[in-house]
Amino acid sequence: MSDAPRVLISAGPTYEPIDAVRYLGNRSSGRLGSALATAAVAAGCQSTLLLGPTSYPAPKDSSISTQRFQSCADLQSLLEEHWPNHDLLLMAAAVADYRPCTVRTDEKLRRAAGRLSLELEATPDLLAELAARSRPDQTRIGWALEPRDRLVESARAKLERKQLDAIVANPLETLDSDEIEPMLVLADGSMHTPAPKRLAKSDFAAWLLVKSLELHRKA
Repeated sequence: MSDAPRVLISAGPTYEPIDAVRYLGNRSSGRLGSALATAAVAAGCQSTLLLGPTSYPAPKDSSISTQRFQSCADLQSLLEEHWPNHDLLLMAAAVADYRPCTVRTDEKLRRAAGRLSLELEATPDLLAELAARSRPDQTRIGWALEPRDRLVESARAKLERKQLDAIVANPLETLDSDEIEPMLVLADGSMHTPAPKRLAKSDFAAWLLVKSLELHRKA
């Protein structure tokens, strides 16, 4: 167990507050990330799960260390705290690209006649930030959720921009499904797909964990 890679997994959505009751969020369930944490423990790895605000239950395995987050800023702090002590990162969380510039968490915006404009700012690129703070022996794997017709192109661009070791390319059309139709794109340009191509998220998690550990050990 002590020689096994320490695996850090992020999963679920971020909620970016607008006021005391409203937020900008997304439909990520965190299901795949929870399955990855379970697969990591089954493989003999130390597993830490950073889980966003989702109704999907966290893994019940007491050997999985689960830390909860709400916003991009929360996840940023958790990554800064935990990444130095881990070897492999599976960044499955669906982090918001934008958040409100001004937040009033002590009150609720009142309904009024006419339009309401919400000014947004870009959130930090958490994976790209980690590139500068990662050790040569650490492995980072990201996610790309894109329409099928530009999936591979977008995934490769994101992999290069964020200086990742690999990226999971997942068609947007499988969002909210119990199944997934992914491929794993490596930094060397090679692509790997599970068999069958479309499979349950729990089965894909087991396949991806094996591939990720192989990639890490080659680094």
